[in-house]
Amino acid sequence: MSRRASSATRTRPAVPFPTPSRSSTMPRTSTSPRHGRAWSPARALAPLALLVWAALTLVAPPASAHGFSSVVYVDVEAPEPGAVRTQLGLEYDLLVVSAADAQGDDPLFQDGTAAFEGGDPQEQAAALDAHAGTVLDYVTARFTVASGGRACTPEQVGDVQVEERDGVPYAVLTLDHACDASDGAHELTSTLFGDAEGYVTGTRAVVKYTLDGRSGSAALDAEHPTFSTEQAWTERFAEFFRLGAEHLLTGTDHILFLLAVIAGSRRLREIVLAATAFTVAHSVTFVIAATGLVHVPAQVVEPIIALSIAVVAGGHLWRLREQGTQATDLGPGAWLGLDRPGLVRLGVVFVFGLVHGLGFAGALGIDEPWSWQLLWSLLVFNVGIEAVQLAIIAVVFPVLALLRRRWPRVGLTATGTIAGVVTVTGLVWFVQRLWGG
Repeated sequence: MSRRASSATRTRPAVPFPTPSRSSTMPRTSTSPRHGRAWSPARALAPLALLVWAALTLVAPPASAHGFSSVVYVDVEAPEPGAVRTQLGLEYDLLVVSAADAQGDDPLFQDGTAAFEGGDPQEQAAALDAHAGTVLDYVTARFTVASGGRACTPEQVGDVQVEERDGVPYAVLTLDHACDASDGAHELTSTLFGDAEGYVTGTRAVVKYTLDGRSGSAALDAEHPTFSTEQAWTERFAEFFRLGAEHLLTGTDHILFLLAVIAGSRRLREIVLAATAFTVAHSVTFVIAATGLVHVPAQVVEPIIALSIAVVAGGHLWRLREQGTQATDLGPGAWLGLDRPGLVRLGVVFVFGLVHGLGFAGALGIDEPWSWQLLWSLLVFNVGIEAVQLAIIAVVFPVLALLRRRWPRVGLTATGTIAGVVTVTGLVWFVQRLWGG
């Protein structure tokens, strides 16, 4: 999942005028008869130290001030034949620095930055209106509407408005596009806030449309910047499936949480139940958050996600400390065939899965009223997440299970090392996110 700081300006590349930057317990060896020869921390210390160092230097930085992504919100409708109205929601500070750089408008940067730091939405909107030409040129060069292969002519409607989304000020710009009324299908293209600008990476435009007798949602990014109303429903859903798969693959925090779950699972039954609990939990909160039924700020969600990583991984380290080699064995079965530690862990995974669902919703960037079109898009996005999750489990769990079965000491060292790295990384991220790092 991508991170962003909501209270500072982004770092700008070298330009002729100055720029502020955007801020961006060791297991014990037991010699008692019931433990036998327990997992020795000394055997895992060297690789654990190396992997912790790698986690802190290579993994932890994405949780800090670099590598932000952004979401552009687009609502599209056709108020009359030959006209298309678009309402664009763009991050305020990102719009200020991007438009100022692209058009060489230093006064916009100075005025916009001062208004951003002041925190008054009316002053922020006034700063953009005072440089309306610069803002409009930047936006219309990177967001276009076409009909029948011919570009529609954009014109701004009213003044810019500033509102807050997820704790971040957004500029809302309304455009009317004059198109050829004889052409039915329309194409929308967005290259806003491209990677080459150097402020964010992976900008995504989430489009909600009622156009050409159709309605639904679409997602545009650098690899797929254009959407057509002639596009088949399978193509639209494929876009959301791909976005879901890419989000889990690029969301290091969710992958580490999944690795913590895998490392602590002693039998196939445990990993199946844990993965199911996580899936059910995050699916519920993902849908209700994305459809606007609940709203939890990212400043709350992100630290809890980091803490969940440390808690689940740390739970396995604690079990190793308490049980030694028996940490790979299930005790007397109870409900669902799990012993008490297994049931507790299942409950913890479910609870934290609810929080991860809120993180998935925030990453997709949709916060819209309920609709069947939106629901289908969300479900397909979620299927993409699950496909990658199952693939990771299918690759990692059998390897760890084999090590535990054939070479118990090696298996304990491997799972202990994974849990140690994930625990430290989660704690580092928790502190960083709690303090807005």
